[in-house]
Amino acid sequence: QVRGLCGTFNGDQRDEFTTPEGDVEPGVAAFANAFRAAGACPALGPAIPDPCHGFPGSRERAEAACAVLMGPAFQ
Repeated sequence: QVRGLCGTFNGDQRDEFTTPEGDVEPGVAAFANAFRAAGACPALGPAIPDPCHGFPGSRERAEAACAVLMGPAFQ
């Protein structure tokens, strides 16, 4: 019963990129663009952009936040 950006959770990785129309996209960009609200943001190209390039300091904040998840509390 699970659908959308979280995948189908049926154990078959071949259908994880199923669009709202029921098509299975072979790549991440086409899959993400299928869920994009028209005009809300630019479409993704064939390569996924690095989000840290548009937001200075993001990499350091993300690494600090992920360090908690990778730490002993979650092992």
